[in-house]
Amino acid sequence: MTEADWDDLKLFLHVANEGGLSGAATRTGISAPTIGRRMLALERTTGRTLFVRSQQGYRLAPDGETLLEHVRTMQKTADSIADWKGQAFAMPIVSIGADAWLAGFVADHSPEIRSREDRFRLCCKSLHKRMDFTYREADVGIVGYRPESGNIAIRRSVAVSHAVYRARTLAGEPDLPWVSLGTESSHAPADKWVFQHHEAEIRTWTSSPELLLRLIASGNGQGVLPCFVADSVAGLEREGDIIAELTHTIWIVAHDDDRHRPEVRQVIERLGTLFKREEKTFGGER
Repeated sequence: MTEADWDDLKLFLHVANEGGLSGAATRTGISAPTIGRRMLALERTTGRTLFVRSQQGYRLAPDGETLLEHVRTMQKTADSIADWKGQAFAMPIVSIGADAWLAGFVADHSPEIRSREDRFRLCCKSLHKRMDFTYREADVGIVGYRPESGNIAIRRSVAVSHAVYRARTLAGEPDLPWVSLGTESSHAPADKWVFQHHEAEIRTWTSSPELLLRLIASGNGQGVLPCFVADSVAGLEREGDIIAELTHTIWIVAHDDDRHRPEVRQVIERLGTLFKREEKTFGGER
């Protein structure tokens, strides 16, 4: 049945319930002559006489009574579908904000954070700049610094290590150029490290952390990456030791008013468990 057919059947339901065209017109905002024409068209389509027309109004004919029962059943089903569809948008949302690297890790492990049975929706946000908890950019934040202000609750998590990486195809080559994030996209100490120590040797840079990984892996030179990301890329190898000055703790942060929401509390607990399990990965232990 087409959408137009269902519209005519709903109009038929109004005429039957109101006992005539005038009442249906008042109920729907469609003019009485238009409704009359559409009821005639519906009778032609069904091949049945649906109404007994008189000066007193529209009375249902026997076939009209039969159709009315069918249409009422269809309307109940349509209402049930609408309620079912609406339930998805009634579910609460939990948004997780983190830098591009940690947001990618969260996305990769999202089934461990929200299962199919959980009655909330999950939003993953990549927020590479410093997060503003005053304006609640996310319900749960994962940050590389301890927030010192705001009405927030914080949980200490694991340490994240960084090192210099190069493509395996460049193994053993001396004096490689450097690849870096551009200064306008550098917010964390690890983002700025190459510019601070090797600015003159930078030959390639980008505004995107995801592209930084690709540029290094494709052989443009060496660059600094978080170990939990780069150690899992088959085409990369670590050059030298972990850069101790870049090792930092990550913190799980939530606004104090939100952390008591069951779904937010559940996400925080699951993130804490996930990070603890992967502690050696974040620390660059191989």
